[in-house]
Amino acid sequence: MPVETSIEASIESRTEWNKAIIRRLVEEGQVKGNVDIVDELLAPDFVDHSPFPGVPPTREGVKGLFLYLRAAFTDLVVRIDEQVCEGEKVFTRKTFLGTHGGEFMGIPATGRPVSIEVIDIMALRDGKVVEHRVVFDRLGIQQQLM
Repeated sequence: MPVETSIEASIESRTEWNKAIIRRLVEEGQVKGNVDIVDELLAPDFVDHSPFPGVPPTREGVKGLFLYLRAAFTDLVVRIDEQVCEGEKVFTRKTFLGTHGGEFMGIPATGRPVSIEVIDIMALRDGKVVEHRVVFDRLGIQQQLM
């Protein structure tokens, strides 16, 4: 069995550390609604390159989005389905599950169950999230709510 070098160990620990930062953001910010975690884990110069419509591409925008999601989906659960780290970028595929109990994307509450698959790409620098991009099926969400 080959002996692990300190460089390999360092890379592995950095990878796991970056993934843990993103998991913490999801669990504490999105699931538990603790928006203070945003200031802790996102850099002051954070930029969201694909912000939700009407949401500023800043830390304050992220806080507002987290609160908006929790108001729209009263029993929100966020499940991390897959997570990959390459260098300073963490790719997370996750599923938002909840009951549509409040306005979302201009659609009043329907009481319907919703499942939203999302792919987030987060760039980190010095243990802080500095950039975000997201991919999700807006049409699919609207079809679930109509």
